[in-house]
Amino acid sequence: MKIHIVDYGMGNIKSVSNAIESLGKHSDLISDASKIKDYDIIILPGVGAFKRAMEILIDKKLDIAIIKAANDGKRIIGFCLGMQLLFSSSKEFGYSKGLNLISGEVLPFYNIIRLRIPHMGWNETSTTNNLFKNFEGNYYFVHSFYCKPADENQILFKTSYGVNF
Repeated sequence: MKIHIVDYGMGNIKSVSNAIESLGKHSDLISDASKIKDYDIIILPGVGAFKRAMEILIDKKLDIAIIKAANDGKRIIGFCLGMQLLFSSSKEFGYSKGLNLISGEVLPFYNIIRLRIPHMGWNETSTTNNLFKNFEGNYYFVHSFYCKPADENQILFKTSYGVNF
């Protein structure tokens, strides 16, 4: 199994790479769009602004390569901003289109009254999928936006901060 971490200059790459190594697996950092097709699992990390990240992915033609890989049945995993980029759109700094691999949108918490932004802290997560029950627990969050898929059946884990997400 070949694991590829997309290096587009906005990722928490070292953290993701270390996590993969802790599982006894090897991953490659690649920024060349033509190489994505050679991997079984593509990990899209990210830290920063949605709009800028999409501009970089488009400029490097990584957007096309990631979408093609998904259409070819490759597994795509998004972490942090990387997960948000998988959605159809975001309302961060105005409207921006995403990769549209998950129908839905990324919305700001700041439209919800009396929430401290960014949301920083531990949240209890839950799942209805028995395969992932062992991963339920407290996770640390630092974000000002949340993902809202069009189809709630695509939600694997839930938590809450003024709204369920």
